[in-house]
Amino acid sequence: MNIFEKILKMKNIFTLFLLAVLLSCSSNHQNPEIDKSLIKENITFYGKEISNDSLQVFNQEKEMVMNTGLKSCKLSGKIVETCSKKGCWMTLDTGEDTLFIKFRDYGFFVPIDSVEGKNAVVQGDLFLDTTSVEMLKHYAEDAGKSEEEIALITEPIYELGFIADGVIIKN
Repeated sequence: MNIFEKILKMKNIFTLFLLAVLLSCSSNHQNPEIDKSLIKENITFYGKEISNDSLQVFNQEKEMVMNTGLKSCKLSGKIVETCSKKGCWMTLDTGEDTLFIKFRDYGFFVPIDSVEGKNAVVQGDLFLDTTSVEMLKHYAEDAGKSEEEIALITEPIYELGFIADGVIIKN
């Protein structure tokens, strides 16, 4: 037997060995369908770690607050804007209204950029609020508004407010 015949024989033996290994690794069991709801979303927590479930409907919560003045709840929406200086507040589009979110006791902050348009979940207290002219001007300054825009703020506003204990931002 010459060298070429030996190489060909070894090649055939190697191929059979490889085929046997591959066949022994296969299984007669079918792979179960992956439950997509179990795949963890790429999310970041700020403040208290909260869950991503049991979300309330904004309009129902708003109606309750109009009667009681305060309601603990968990809401979701798209981030419209965050404080450009510290990340100490954000506005959230709930689909029905835009909600101004502050963070309990300045205990945590959210990113100051790169989060606009991302989905978020907030858990905390929804309440009736009066925002003074002084605070409105402060928030406008934080948001980078011009002096002319800030000067136009002359009346307090009465609206819903939200103090968050925890925030989830979906990346």
